[in-house]
Amino acid sequence: MQRKLCPVEAIYVAQRSRAVLSCTVRGDVDEKLLAAAFAAKVAEHPSLRCRIAVEGGTAVLEPLAEADVPALLVRDGGPGAVVEEFNTPLPVGGPLVRAALLRGADEHTVMLSVDHTIADGHSGIALQNALWETYTALAAGTSADTVTSDDWPAPVSELLAPASEQETEDYLARRVERARSHPVTSLPYDAAGTEPDPGSLELAVERVLLGPGETERLLRSAKAEGVSVHGFVGAAMLKAVRHRLGGDPGPRWLGCMSPVDLRSRITPPLAREVMVPAVTSCLDVLEVSHDADPLALARQITENLHTSLDRGDFLHEMRLLPRVPEHPALLATSVIVTNMGRVAGPVTPPGLDVVDVRLVPARENYFPQAGRGPLMGCVTSFDGRLCVELPYSRACFTPRQMSEVRDSLHATLLGFSAHRGDAEGAVAVPA
Repeated sequence: MQRKLCPVEAIYVAQRSRAVLSCTVRGDVDEKLLAAAFAAKVAEHPSLRCRIAVEGGTAVLEPLAEADVPALLVRDGGPGAVVEEFNTPLPVGGPLVRAALLRGADEHTVMLSVDHTIADGHSGIALQNALWETYTALAAGTSADTVTSDDWPAPVSELLAPASEQETEDYLARRVERARSHPVTSLPYDAAGTEPDPGSLELAVERVLLGPGETERLLRSAKAEGVSVHGFVGAAMLKAVRHRLGGDPGPRWLGCMSPVDLRSRITPPLAREVMVPAVTSCLDVLEVSHDADPLALARQITENLHTSLDRGDFLHEMRLLPRVPEHPALLATSVIVTNMGRVAGPVTPPGLDVVDVRLVPARENYFPQAGRGPLMGCVTSFDGRLCVELPYSRACFTPRQMSEVRDSLHATLLGFSAHRGDAEGAVAVPA
Protein backbone atom coordinates (compact mmCIF):
# COMPACT_ATOMS: atom_id res chain seq x y z
CA MET A 1 0.00 0.00 0.00
CA GLN A 2 1.32 3.42 -0.96
CA ARG A 3 0.15 7.02 -0.91
CA LYS A 4 1.37 9.67 -3.31
CA LEU A 5 2.75 12.83 -1.74
CA CYS A 6 0.85 16.03 -2.47
CA PRO A 7 2.77 19.24 -3.35
CA VAL A 8 2.65 20.52 0.24
CA GLU A 9 4.30 17.29 1.45
CA ALA A 10 6.73 16.85 -1.44
CA ILE A 11 8.36 20.26 -0.96
CA TYR A 12 9.98 19.00 2.26
CA VAL A 13 11.59 15.91 0.71
CA ALA A 14 14.54 17.70 -0.90
CA GLN A 15 15.08 19.90 2.17
CA ARG A 16 15.05 16.89 4.50
CA SER A 17 13.30 19.12 6.97
CA ARG A 18 12.10 17.91 10.38
CA ALA A 19 10.55 19.15 13.59
CA VAL A 20 12.62 18.42 16.69
CA LEU A 21 10.67 18.47 19.94
CA SER A 22 12.26 18.08 23.34
CA CYS A 23 10.97 17.83 26.88
CA THR A 24 13.39 17.96 29.79
CA VAL A 25 12.13 16.52 33.06
CA ARG A 26 13.43 16.19 36.59
CA GLY A 27 12.82 12.88 38.33
CA ASP A 28 13.02 9.22 37.39
CA VAL A 29 11.85 8.19 33.92
CA ASP A 30 10.78 4.56 33.50
CA GLU A 31 12.21 3.76 30.09
CA LYS A 32 10.09 0.61 29.70
CA LEU A 33 6.90 2.62 30.17
CA LEU A 34 8.18 5.33 27.84
CA ALA A 35 9.03 2.73 25.20
CA ALA A 36 5.54 1.27 25.53
CA ALA A 37 3.98 4.74 25.23
CA PHE A 38 5.98 5.48 22.08
CA ALA A 39 5.05 2.11 20.58
CA ALA A 40 1.38 2.94 21.21
CA LYS A 41 1.68 6.25 19.34
CA VAL A 42 3.50 4.59 16.43
CA ALA A 43 0.72 2.03 16.21
CA GLU A 44 -1.94 4.75 16.08
CA HIS A 45 -0.40 6.67 13.18
CA PRO A 46 0.49 4.84 9.94
CA SER A 47 2.57 7.87 8.93
CA LEU A 48 4.96 6.98 11.78
CA ARG A 49 5.41 3.47 10.34
CA CYS A 50 6.30 4.53 6.81
CA ARG A 51 9.18 5.65 4.64
CA ILE A 52 9.56 7.86 1.56
CA ALA A 53 10.10 5.95 -1.66
CA VAL A 54 10.07 6.82 -5.35
CA GLU A 55 7.67 4.96 -7.62
CA GLY A 56 7.71 5.80 -11.33
CA GLY A 57 9.45 9.11 -10.64
CA THR A 58 6.88 10.11 -8.01
CA ALA A 59 7.54 10.39 -4.27
CA VAL A 60 5.24 8.17 -2.19
CA LEU A 61 4.76 7.01 1.37
CA GLU A 62 4.97 3.27 1.87
CA PRO A 63 4.95 1.06 4.99
CA LEU A 64 8.21 0.06 6.62
CA ALA A 65 9.19 -3.55 7.06
CA GLU A 66 8.21 -4.78 10.52
CA ALA A 67 11.86 -4.92 11.62
CA ASP A 68 12.33 -1.22 10.72
CA VAL A 69 9.37 0.19 12.67
CA PRO A 70 10.86 2.79 15.05
CA ALA A 71 11.27 2.06 18.75
CA LEU A 72 12.51 4.22 21.63
CA LEU A 73 16.28 4.77 21.75
CA VAL A 74 18.02 5.29 25.10
CA ARG A 75 21.31 7.19 25.18
CA ASP A 76 23.61 8.91 27.65
CA GLY A 77 22.43 12.45 28.23
CA GLY A 78 25.77 13.99 29.07
CA PRO A 79 27.01 17.40 27.90
CA GLY A 80 26.32 17.94 24.24
CA ALA A 81 23.85 15.06 23.92
CA VAL A 82 20.90 17.30 22.99
CA VAL A 83 22.94 19.13 20.34
CA GLU A 84 24.18 15.82 18.95
CA GLU A 85 20.64 14.46 18.72
CA PHE A 86 19.51 17.67 17.03
CA ASN A 87 22.30 17.16 14.48
CA THR A 88 21.42 13.52 13.83
CA PRO A 89 19.35 13.28 10.62
CA LEU A 90 16.58 10.83 10.00
CA PRO A 91 17.94 8.14 7.65
CA VAL A 92 17.18 8.48 3.94
CA GLY A 93 14.67 5.79 3.01
CA GLY A 94 14.12 4.93 6.67
CA PRO A 95 11.65 5.82 9.45
CA LEU A 96 10.21 9.34 9.47
CA VAL A 97 10.22 9.61 13.25
CA ARG A 98 12.77 8.98 16.00
CA ALA A 99 12.30 9.08 19.78
CA ALA A 100 15.32 9.25 22.08
CA LEU A 101 15.56 9.28 25.87
CA LEU A 102 18.75 11.10 26.87
CA ARG A 103 19.50 10.01 30.43
CA GLY A 104 21.22 12.42 32.79
CA ALA A 105 21.92 12.42 36.51
CA ASP A 106 18.87 14.28 37.85
CA GLU A 107 17.35 15.52 34.60
CA HIS A 108 16.48 13.62 31.43
CA THR A 109 15.45 14.85 27.99
CA VAL A 110 13.06 13.08 25.66
CA MET A 111 13.47 14.16 22.03
CA LEU A 112 11.22 13.52 19.06
CA SER A 113 12.42 14.10 15.49
CA VAL A 114 9.56 14.04 12.98
CA ASP A 115 9.96 14.50 9.23
CA HIS A 116 8.03 17.54 7.97
CA THR A 117 6.78 15.40 5.08
CA ILE A 118 4.31 13.85 7.54
CA ALA A 119 3.93 16.55 10.19
CA ASP A 120 3.83 20.25 10.97
CA GLY A 121 4.49 22.04 14.23
CA HIS A 122 0.96 21.54 15.54
CA SER A 123 0.87 17.79 14.94
CA GLY A 124 4.41 17.48 16.30
CA ILE A 125 3.37 19.17 19.56
CA ALA A 126 0.23 17.03 19.70
CA LEU A 127 2.36 13.89 19.28
CA GLN A 128 4.73 14.95 22.07
CA ASN A 129 1.82 15.69 24.43
CA ALA A 130 0.08 12.41 23.53
CA LEU A 131 3.30 10.49 24.24
CA TRP A 132 3.47 11.93 27.76
CA GLU A 133 -0.26 11.47 28.36
CA THR A 134 0.09 7.78 27.54
CA TYR A 135 3.22 7.50 29.71
CA THR A 136 1.33 9.14 32.60
CA ALA A 137 -1.58 6.71 32.19
CA LEU A 138 0.78 3.73 32.17
CA ALA A 139 2.59 5.05 35.27
CA ALA A 140 -0.80 5.23 37.01
CA GLY A 141 -1.42 1.58 36.20
CA THR A 142 -3.88 2.24 33.39
CA SER A 143 -3.33 0.17 30.28
CA ALA A 144 -2.88 2.13 27.07
CA ASP A 145 -5.85 1.79 24.73
CA THR A 146 -3.76 1.21 21.62
CA VAL A 147 -5.68 1.42 18.39
CA THR A 148 -3.68 0.24 15.42
CA SER A 149 -4.62 2.12 12.27
CA ASP A 150 -3.55 1.43 8.70
CA ASP A 151 -5.55 4.29 7.16
CA TRP A 152 -3.37 7.04 5.73
CA PRO A 153 -4.55 10.57 6.55
CA ALA A 154 -5.73 12.39 3.43
CA PRO A 155 -3.37 15.03 1.99
CA VAL A 156 -4.46 18.49 3.04
CA SER A 157 -4.61 19.55 -0.61
CA GLU A 158 -7.64 17.28 -1.02
CA LEU A 159 -9.46 18.89 1.89
CA LEU A 160 -9.37 22.56 0.96
CA ALA A 161 -12.12 24.42 -0.84
CA PRO A 162 -11.66 24.58 -4.63
CA ALA A 163 -10.04 27.61 -6.23
CA SER A 164 -10.50 28.93 -9.75
CA GLU A 165 -7.61 28.00 -12.06
CA GLN A 166 -7.80 31.41 -13.72
CA GLU A 167 -7.71 33.17 -10.35
CA THR A 168 -4.66 31.13 -9.39
CA GLU A 169 -2.95 32.01 -12.68
CA ASP A 170 -3.71 35.69 -12.12
CA TYR A 171 -2.38 35.42 -8.58
CA LEU A 172 0.81 33.76 -9.86
CA ALA A 173 1.30 36.56 -12.39
CA ARG A 174 1.00 39.17 -9.61
CA ARG A 175 3.46 37.26 -7.41
CA VAL A 176 5.98 36.98 -10.25
CA GLU A 177 5.66 40.70 -11.03
CA ARG A 178 6.15 41.64 -7.39
CA ALA A 179 9.25 39.46 -7.16
CA ARG A 180 10.63 41.19 -10.27
CA SER A 181 9.84 44.76 -9.20
CA HIS A 182 10.66 44.34 -5.49
CA PRO A 183 13.67 41.99 -5.28
CA VAL A 184 14.07 40.79 -1.73
CA THR A 185 17.40 41.14 0.08
CA SER A 186 18.51 38.57 2.63
CA LEU A 187 21.40 38.38 5.07
CA PRO A 188 24.86 37.45 3.71
CA TYR A 189 26.33 34.15 4.88
CA ASP A 190 29.45 35.15 6.81
CA ALA A 191 30.45 31.49 7.18
CA ALA A 192 30.28 30.67 3.46
CA GLY A 193 33.68 29.63 2.12
CA THR A 194 35.28 29.39 5.57
CA GLU A 195 36.63 26.28 7.25
CA PRO A 196 34.45 25.00 10.11
CA ASP A 197 35.91 24.78 13.60
CA PRO A 198 37.39 21.32 14.24
CA GLY A 199 34.83 19.06 15.87
CA SER A 200 31.94 21.50 15.52
CA LEU A 201 28.54 20.23 14.45
CA GLU A 202 26.79 21.93 11.54
CA LEU A 203 23.40 22.69 13.07
CA ALA A 204 23.06 25.09 15.97
CA VAL A 205 20.36 27.13 17.72
CA GLU A 206 20.20 30.50 19.42
CA ARG A 207 17.28 31.15 21.72
CA VAL A 208 15.33 34.06 23.17
CA LEU A 209 13.24 33.02 26.16
CA LEU A 210 10.87 35.32 28.02
CA GLY A 211 9.71 34.75 31.55
CA PRO A 212 6.00 34.54 32.42
CA GLY A 213 5.79 38.17 33.54
CA GLU A 214 7.56 39.46 30.47
CA THR A 215 5.42 37.31 28.20
CA GLU A 216 2.24 38.63 29.82
CA ARG A 217 3.38 42.23 29.34
CA LEU A 218 4.17 41.52 25.70
CA LEU A 219 0.69 40.07 25.20
CA ARG A 220 -0.90 43.09 26.89
CA SER A 221 1.12 45.42 24.70
CA ALA A 222 0.10 43.53 21.55
CA LYS A 223 -3.58 43.71 22.51
CA ALA A 224 -3.40 47.41 23.38
CA GLU A 225 -1.62 48.28 20.12
CA GLY A 226 -3.83 46.06 17.95
CA VAL A 227 -0.79 44.07 16.82
CA SER A 228 -0.16 40.32 16.92
CA VAL A 229 2.80 38.84 18.76
CA HIS A 230 3.66 37.31 15.38
CA GLY A 231 3.88 40.84 14.00
CA PHE A 232 6.15 41.86 16.88
CA VAL A 233 8.57 38.99 16.24
CA GLY A 234 8.52 39.50 12.45
CA ALA A 235 9.26 43.21 12.84
CA ALA A 236 12.07 42.55 15.32
CA MET A 237 13.69 40.04 12.96
CA LEU A 238 13.39 42.38 9.96
CA LYS A 239 15.02 45.15 11.98
CA ALA A 240 17.87 42.80 12.90
CA VAL A 241 18.42 41.93 9.22
CA ARG A 242 18.24 45.54 8.02
CA HIS A 243 20.73 46.69 10.64
CA ARG A 244 23.24 44.07 9.49
CA LEU A 245 22.89 44.80 5.78
CA GLY A 246 24.68 48.12 6.21
CA GLY A 247 25.11 50.43 3.24
CA ASP A 248 22.71 53.26 2.47
CA PRO A 249 20.42 53.86 5.48
CA GLY A 250 17.45 54.16 3.13
CA PRO A 251 14.79 51.48 2.65
CA ARG A 252 15.48 48.02 1.29
CA TRP A 253 12.92 45.45 0.19
CA LEU A 254 12.79 42.72 2.85
CA GLY A 255 10.53 39.68 2.95
CA CYS A 256 8.71 38.19 5.92
CA MET A 257 7.39 34.68 5.21
CA SER A 258 4.66 33.53 7.58
CA PRO A 259 3.47 29.92 7.46
CA VAL A 260 -0.33 29.68 7.39
CA ASP A 261 -2.07 26.95 9.41
CA LEU A 262 -4.61 25.25 7.16
CA ARG A 263 -6.20 23.08 9.86
CA SER A 264 -8.66 25.77 10.90
CA ARG A 265 -9.43 26.64 7.27
CA ILE A 266 -10.79 23.23 6.36
CA THR A 267 -14.45 22.25 6.75
CA PRO A 268 -14.71 20.48 9.11
CA PRO A 269 -11.50 21.67 10.81
CA LEU A 270 -8.61 19.20 10.87
CA ALA A 271 -7.56 18.03 14.34
CA ARG A 272 -4.02 18.80 15.43
CA GLU A 273 -3.41 15.10 16.07
CA VAL A 274 -3.68 14.24 12.35
CA MET A 275 -0.14 13.59 11.09
CA VAL A 276 0.06 15.71 7.93
CA PRO A 277 1.84 18.99 7.12
CA ALA A 278 -1.26 21.21 6.99
CA VAL A 279 0.55 24.43 6.19
CA THR A 280 1.25 26.85 3.38
CA SER A 281 2.74 30.36 3.49
CA CYS A 282 2.19 34.07 3.07
CA LEU A 283 5.12 36.20 1.87
CA ASP A 284 4.96 39.87 2.81
CA VAL A 285 7.44 42.25 1.14
CA LEU A 286 8.09 45.52 2.96
CA GLU A 287 10.36 48.54 2.64
CA VAL A 288 12.56 48.68 5.74
CA SER A 289 15.04 51.45 6.50
CA HIS A 290 17.63 51.67 9.27
CA ASP A 291 15.39 53.98 11.30
CA ALA A 292 12.12 52.16 10.64
CA ASP A 293 9.73 52.22 13.59
CA PRO A 294 9.47 48.59 14.76
CA LEU A 295 5.91 49.12 16.03
CA ALA A 296 4.82 50.47 12.63
CA LEU A 297 6.50 47.44 10.99
CA ALA A 298 4.72 45.07 13.38
CA ARG A 299 1.38 46.71 12.61
CA GLN A 300 2.05 46.45 8.86
CA ILE A 301 2.94 42.74 9.11
CA THR A 302 -0.19 42.06 11.18
CA GLU A 303 -2.54 43.93 8.85
CA ASN A 304 -1.04 42.53 5.65
CA LEU A 305 -1.26 38.95 6.94
CA HIS A 306 -4.89 39.37 7.97
CA THR A 307 -5.74 40.89 4.58
CA SER A 308 -4.03 38.02 2.77
CA LEU A 309 -5.93 35.45 4.83
CA ASP A 310 -9.24 37.22 4.24
CA ARG A 311 -8.59 37.13 0.48
CA GLY A 312 -7.87 33.40 0.60
CA ASP A 313 -4.38 33.81 -0.86
CA PHE A 314 -3.32 30.63 0.94
CA LEU A 315 -5.42 28.58 -1.49
CA HIS A 316 -3.49 29.95 -4.45
CA GLU A 317 -0.13 29.66 -2.64
CA MET A 318 -0.70 25.96 -2.13
CA ARG A 319 -1.88 25.34 -5.68
CA LEU A 320 1.08 27.13 -7.27
CA LEU A 321 3.65 25.03 -5.35
CA PRO A 322 4.30 22.74 -8.37
CA ARG A 323 5.17 25.89 -10.35
CA VAL A 324 7.70 27.26 -7.88
CA PRO A 325 10.71 25.57 -9.61
CA GLU A 326 9.88 27.73 -12.64
CA HIS A 327 9.98 30.88 -10.48
CA PRO A 328 12.41 30.35 -7.56
CA ALA A 329 12.25 34.08 -6.70
CA LEU A 330 8.77 33.39 -5.31
CA LEU A 331 10.39 31.81 -2.25
CA ALA A 332 13.00 34.53 -1.73
CA THR A 333 12.61 36.04 1.73
CA SER A 334 14.62 37.72 4.47
CA VAL A 335 13.03 36.02 7.47
CA ILE A 336 10.76 33.03 8.07
CA VAL A 337 8.64 33.34 11.20
CA THR A 338 6.62 30.33 12.33
CA ASN A 339 4.25 30.68 15.25
CA MET A 340 2.54 27.85 17.12
CA GLY A 341 0.70 30.21 19.45
CA ARG A 342 0.05 29.47 23.12
CA VAL A 343 0.07 25.74 23.86
CA ALA A 344 0.04 23.64 27.00
CA GLY A 345 3.16 21.68 27.83
CA PRO A 346 3.22 17.93 28.44
CA VAL A 347 1.40 16.42 31.43
CA THR A 348 3.65 14.17 33.52
CA PRO A 349 2.94 11.87 36.49
CA PRO A 350 3.65 12.86 40.12
CA GLY A 351 7.37 12.93 40.85
CA LEU A 352 8.29 13.92 37.30
CA ASP A 353 8.51 17.69 36.79
CA VAL A 354 8.80 19.39 33.41
CA VAL A 355 11.85 21.68 33.30
CA ASP A 356 11.79 22.83 29.68
CA VAL A 357 9.91 22.22 26.42
CA ARG A 358 11.19 23.14 22.97
CA LEU A 359 10.23 22.93 19.31
CA VAL A 360 13.05 23.61 16.84
CA PRO A 361 12.94 23.10 13.05
CA ALA A 362 15.98 21.43 11.49
CA ARG A 363 17.12 20.83 7.93
CA GLU A 364 19.81 18.63 6.47
CA ASN A 365 20.21 20.42 3.12
CA TYR A 366 21.38 24.01 3.10
CA PHE A 367 22.96 25.90 0.22
CA PRO A 368 25.82 28.09 1.48
CA GLN A 369 26.96 28.58 -2.14
CA ALA A 370 24.06 31.05 -2.52
CA GLY A 371 26.04 33.49 -0.40
CA ARG A 372 22.99 34.74 1.51
CA GLY A 373 19.68 33.48 2.81
CA PRO A 374 16.84 33.93 5.30
CA LEU A 375 16.81 33.80 9.06
CA MET A 376 14.30 31.47 10.68
CA GLY A 377 12.50 32.15 13.93
CA CYS A 378 10.24 29.49 15.47
CA VAL A 379 7.88 31.04 18.03
CA THR A 380 6.23 28.95 20.74
CA SER A 381 4.60 29.80 24.06
CA PHE A 382 4.70 26.75 26.31
CA ASP A 383 2.98 27.30 29.66
CA GLY A 384 3.06 31.09 29.43
CA ARG A 385 6.70 31.57 28.42
CA LEU A 386 7.28 32.92 24.92
CA CYS A 387 10.30 31.48 23.17
CA VAL A 388 11.89 32.25 19.80
CA GLU A 389 14.22 29.53 18.53
CA LEU A 390 16.73 30.61 15.88
CA PRO A 391 18.11 27.47 14.18
CA TYR A 392 20.90 27.84 11.64
CA SER A 393 23.66 26.08 9.77
CA ARG A 394 27.24 26.93 10.70
CA ALA A 395 28.10 26.46 7.01
CA CYS A 396 26.00 29.59 6.38
CA PHE A 397 25.84 31.88 9.40
CA THR A 398 28.57 32.28 12.01
CA PRO A 399 27.86 31.96 15.75
CA ARG A 400 28.77 35.65 16.09
CA GLN A 401 26.20 36.64 13.46
CA MET A 402 23.49 34.65 15.16
CA SER A 403 24.30 35.81 18.69
CA GLU A 404 24.03 39.40 17.42
CA VAL A 405 20.66 38.61 15.85
CA ARG A 406 19.55 36.98 19.11
CA ASP A 407 20.55 40.02 21.17
CA SER A 408 18.88 42.41 18.73
CA LEU A 409 15.66 40.38 18.72
CA HIS A 410 15.71 40.18 22.50
CA ALA A 411 16.18 43.95 22.90
CA THR A 412 13.39 44.78 20.44
CA LEU A 413 10.93 42.44 22.15
CA LEU A 414 11.81 44.07 25.47
CA GLY A 415 11.07 47.41 23.85
CA PHE A 416 7.65 46.23 22.75
CA SER A 417 6.94 44.96 26.27
CA ALA A 418 8.03 48.26 27.81
CA HIS A 419 5.17 50.01 26.03
CA ARG A 420 2.90 48.64 28.75
CA GLY A 421 5.15 48.26 31.76
CA ASP A 422 8.69 47.84 32.97
CA ALA A 423 10.62 45.14 31.12
CA GLU A 424 11.92 42.37 33.29
CA GLY A 425 12.17 38.62 33.42
CA ALA A 426 13.48 37.94 29.93
CA VAL A 427 16.69 36.14 29.17
CA ALA A 428 18.56 35.49 25.97
CA VAL A 429 19.82 31.93 25.99
CA PRO A 430 22.43 30.51 23.61
CA ALA A 431 21.86 26.79 22.94
